[in-house]
Amino acid sequence: MHSPNMFTGKVAAIIGLGVGAILVFPGRDAPDSAGSGYPIWRGTGLPGVLAWAVVCTVAGASVLAVGWLYRLLFSPLELLRTPHEVGYIAEDGRSKAQAANEVRRRRKTGELPPVYPNGWYRVLDSHLLERGEVKSVSVLGEQVAVFRGQNGKAYVLDAYCPHLGANLAVGGQVVGSCIECPFHGWQFRGDNGKCVRIPYAEKVPEFAKVRSWPSCEVNSQILVWFHCDGEDPQWAVPEQPEIATGEWVYRGRTEHFINAHIQEIPENAADVAHIAHLHTPSFVSGIDLRYIHSKTFAFLRHDWKVQWEPEAEPNKHCSQMLVKHAFTVFGLHWPMLDVHVVARQIGPGVVFLLFNHSFLGRGLIIQCVTPVEPLLQCVSHIMFYQSNIPPMVPKFFLRTECIQFERDVMIWNNKKYISKPLLVKEDSAIQKHRRWFSQFYSENSPRLQYQRDTLDF
Repeated sequence: MHSPNMFTGKVAAIIGLGVGAILVFPGRDAPDSAGSGYPIWRGTGLPGVLAWAVVCTVAGASVLAVGWLYRLLFSPLELLRTPHEVGYIAEDGRSKAQAANEVRRRRKTGELPPVYPNGWYRVLDSHLLERGEVKSVSVLGEQVAVFRGQNGKAYVLDAYCPHLGANLAVGGQVVGSCIECPFHGWQFRGDNGKCVRIPYAEKVPEFAKVRSWPSCEVNSQILVWFHCDGEDPQWAVPEQPEIATGEWVYRGRTEHFINAHIQEIPENAADVAHIAHLHTPSFVSGIDLRYIHSKTFAFLRHDWKVQWEPEAEPNKHCSQMLVKHAFTVFGLHWPMLDVHVVARQIGPGVVFLLFNHSFLGRGLIIQCVTPVEPLLQCVSHIMFYQSNIPPMVPKFFLRTECIQFERDVMIWNNKKYISKPLLVKEDSAIQKHRRWFSQFYSENSPRLQYQRDTLDF
């Protein structure tokens, strides 16, 4: 996502080209075959200067326009929202950050389930980590160092050196398949966290190590396994063959931070009633829940048929939501815009949304929900689509999905978790989903102990 400052910089660059032309060409006269014109300007050379300024300005604007058009048509769509940017209403002169912090402080949380379910969680997209690079990531209430060894393999270790607590990801260097502490040069292996070298010591103690997180790299993503009792991974995140072979290529991603319990996000799949109410208004109605039901765009509607079911053994950690989407204009159905989606959830933190369109091809959005802290979730949507389909198509799908998702964000950021909800029989899938999701909790799963009201955005 391009910031306003970046846009301002581009405008300044165009103006700078024009001003530069005035400074570089101060004495040029404008062509004047008739010998007429403006005598004062002719004497100073201003007509020629202005002509050069106009040429440079137009040329600069053209370059920026071509670049903008190229990004629009061919570059991946990347919308990375800040924690306070979406889902809050700023009134009475307050900023969005002030509104978000006020909601976080005053909102009732309810009787919450454990905050970190057992499962696989995304920490980083593969293309964001080059060979020999290390990055600091916050995940599950911990700081971790994610680095790619010179062998090309990605590793995840606890960030803090057990020696004197330096952050390995801040100034640390990758040495082979190890990471070197920036403070004293201790080196830790990526595969098991064991210290293999202390530059000034004759011997490395056997117990010198940092925690190494079980990790995998699949579908162009780096994921870690979390289990409150330290158990080994109990299932694997499947590889999508079309991504591995390059048939489907990366077309963009969105990222949001949601102030809610992790369970509330996937629970929407079983809440069929909310889809008809919240997501029927067209995407052009925007994301502000106060206005999405405006009559201005009432002639455009999304119609949904949704069904959610858990899968049986050996895939009891998976569930499926089947979605049939239709688009109507003035009540007329447009079959060319029909989309069938199979949303398969794998554990608590990964969902595959497979798109199938009769004319516009097939693709996949991978939704990843990763707890940053107990009530702050990082949700990313990564789009892969057929390489032979123009990039504008999957970017449009991702953008419209983002709009619909941000409506949910406004709900999640302001709601209270109800452990014993008042339900009608049509809501039966919600309780069914909660029973299914409970398998990811263990007796020792961590619970929220206190609310850190001072943690402001």
